[in-house]
Amino acid sequence: MSTSGRFRVPSRNRAYEAHLHPALRAARRVERILDSLRTEIAGEATRVRVRRVFEQPREIFRLEIEAPSWGYQRTTLLDRDALEELLAQDGLREQIEIAT
Repeated sequence: MSTSGRFRVPSRNRAYEAHLHPALRAARRVERILDSLRTEIAGEATRVRVRRVFEQPREIFRLEIEAPSWGYQRTTLLDRDALEELLAQDGLREQIEIAT
């Protein structure tokens, strides 16, 4: 007997992560986001800008990725630690325009 409708099949890793400590889950989520950003920046992104949005109580940056060939723009908010981790990869820092 088959069920009707469409059902999302979760990844085994993410199903397993539900049992992990929230801090560890958050760290893995940040890694997935940073990996996705690295892939897009190294790919066909033509313009990447970083702007500081907040200084207090925590420093937050807005990362904007534009790919006009796709008609695509992505905006992501990152804290200082995540931004530094993203910029640590060779070649990415040169592609990013940092606005003050």
